[in-house]
Amino acid sequence: MIQSSNPDLDLTISRVIKAPRPLIWRAWTDRASFEQWWIPAPAKCRVLEMDLRPGGSFVTRISESGGDFMPHLSACFLAIDDLKRIVFTNALVGGWRPAEQPFMTAVITLQDHPMGTDYVAHVMHKNNADRNMHREMGFYDGWGAVLEQLAKLVERKS
Repeated sequence: MIQSSNPDLDLTISRVIKAPRPLIWRAWTDRASFEQWWIPAPAKCRVLEMDLRPGGSFVTRISESGGDFMPHLSACFLAIDDLKRIVFTNALVGGWRPAEQPFMTAVITLQDHPMGTDYVAHVMHKNNADRNMHREMGFYDGWGAVLEQLAKLVERKS
């Protein structure tokens, strides 16, 4: 649960996904499923590490043109609440080690909804400049695209 939202520091995107929470949870926690939706198409994702426990490493790579996979996310899981919440940050890497370039902490929450699952991605930044930079980099387009890809993946399975 987010203790308090700060519009000067935070960005949030949400959607009702017409699928049950266990399907969405599996898409988040199964590497092969995760790789299908985490990066906006047509780019490709590769999961190098996904140690689903507090302090566990979370590392992904991206291939934007079908070429070599380049660094995308190097993070640390802070909380894993089965079927409910995933919290990760790139302020730390696996084993709670401080990261070189801390930028954000993301809280993903899943709640039952009469039409499926209420999915919320709440992303917190250390300062307003980082928040604004993330928004200008295309937060809503990028996170919206992957949310759409996630929804399509799980909705066709439900």
